[in-house]
Amino acid sequence: METVATRGKQHNPVTGSGGMLLGRVAQIAPTADGRVARVHEGLAVGDRVATLVSLSLTPLRLDGITAVRAESAQLDVTGQAVLFESGSLVKLPSEMPERLALAVLDVAGAAPQVARLVKPEMSSVLVLGGGGKSGILCAAEARRRLGASKGARRVIAVESYPRYADELRALGICDTVLTIDARDPVAVRRAVLEANDGREVDVTFSCVNVPDTEMAAVMATRDRGIVYFFAMSTSFTKAALGAEGVSKDVDLMIGNGYAEDHAAHTLAMMHEFPAIRALFETRYG
Repeated sequence: METVATRGKQHNPVTGSGGMLLGRVAQIAPTADGRVARVHEGLAVGDRVATLVSLSLTPLRLDGITAVRAESAQLDVTGQAVLFESGSLVKLPSEMPERLALAVLDVAGAAPQVARLVKPEMSSVLVLGGGGKSGILCAAEARRRLGASKGARRVIAVESYPRYADELRALGICDTVLTIDARDPVAVRRAVLEANDGREVDVTFSCVNVPDTEMAAVMATRDRGIVYFFAMSTSFTKAALGAEGVSKDVDLMIGNGYAEDHAAHTLAMMHEFPAIRALFETRYG
């Protein structure tokens, strides 16, 4: 409440991010030339929508907080938000519980980026923070891109929280789930090499929500491989200077939460991977 009252938006002072919201359309204002903005086409007053842009750049007013669900990191609030013509949003699917939609759409940009970067000819993909929302979706998309057969083409995940690691193993989308701390780059590298026949991986996706994991991603990835930092906790300085310091010739990519049709892509995954949907409903629904 203090952050929003002071800054006019939810800009988390610890993580630098803000999450996203669900709400009901109260008004649709025309553009300066009298049109309906492209992102608002098909919407009507009263529709339930989810924003696909961060609350760190969404004008917001909070009148009260009615519930705090720490387990799923969600709040029920009363208030108002203003969505720009340039900011994407999506009408909520009627068949999906709102809290599940909130959890899934919060990381909607993750899986489409995996679909772009993972090629069928690649042999291995690593996901740091593989047991969280974005990590699970990244691992599932990597499995789909590499093919269903395990062994020859591997999906490896690192998840330090034992319960999440066990739940990820139960999904059956990873060849190996390593329960180690991603802040220990030497341990991560050794474990990945052991799980991957002594080879570094082709692509690493960092989905962790804590700092100091940059070097684990860099050191586990082969030269001319790709490291994609989806986590907002990433330090550009640590990633760039760290790669230089250990002479790693890898492409470092900053995560972009937006990709064309990313909401549809991620919502479709809830139908294509019913076990993941069931897990997310248990955690966040």
